[in-house]
Amino acid sequence: MLHLHASFAFRRIPKLCSPSSLLVIHPRHGPIQPNVPASSPFQSFSSTPFLFKKKDRGKPNPTADSEAKSAKTAVTSEDPSDLSQLQEGIVAAVSRLKDELSKLRMGGRLGTDAIENLRVQFSKGSKETVKLGDLAQVIPKSGRLVAILVSEEEHIKPITSAIVSSNLSLTPQSDPHNTLQLNVPIPPPTKESRDKTVIAAKSAMEKSIVAVRESRGVVHKRLQEMQKKKIARPDDVRKAQDQMEKLTEKGQREVKDLFEAAKKSMERT
Repeated sequence: MLHLHASFAFRRIPKLCSPSSLLVIHPRHGPIQPNVPASSPFQSFSSTPFLFKKKDRGKPNPTADSEAKSAKTAVTSEDPSDLSQLQEGIVAAVSRLKDELSKLRMGGRLGTDAIENLRVQFSKGSKETVKLGDLAQVIPKSGRLVAILVSEEEHIKPITSAIVSSNLSLTPQSDPHNTLQLNVPIPPPTKESRDKTVIAAKSAMEKSIVAVRESRGVVHKRLQEMQKKKIARPDDVRKAQDQMEKLTEKGQREVKDLFEAAKKSMERT
């Protein structure tokens, strides 16, 4: 039997409460929760973090997997023989050069984009212009002829005026079999136009060589840092540097070969 001072009062929580719900009201300190023995049949159960850990022990941890992948990537980046950054830089430089050479006027040939980018004015008093490529389709028929397929007949005259008034030195002609088609003969290139094209191609080649060197510089700096911090063995760093120089020379040679092939094509046309 629990003996308490007479000044204490007992208050029982509403029905269906366990003995652990019995509150002792102290006149000064307020409600007091009596201790319930561990062996009591009315002891309440709680979900502790330990129970959750045991329950989830067999499940994969996404955070841990992510950290493991990051650590693996970090180890790979500290491998001196990993020159993928240089290889990717060379591939990007070569691809960019090929794209620029294809857009140039090969031996004085006129690209379709030069015609598509012309601005068409529908009325003389209006300042509003529309891109020719939005009104018609420009199709190269051969090295010396370009066909312009116009969507509406009323656009024929303003498109013709835009081409004639441009600095492209072109004269569109109506197609005898299709009223919505203009044929634009491309004049043969002059020596001056060939020289300008070669100069532009050479400039594109030099930019690609600079891009290869910049990629090489990034890798070279990384290898120097690895040697300075003693992350890799000196012999491994030297081998990586030798391989880096070989890849750089190969990339620059590929860039120069592309330019030389394009230059010969320009001069023959």
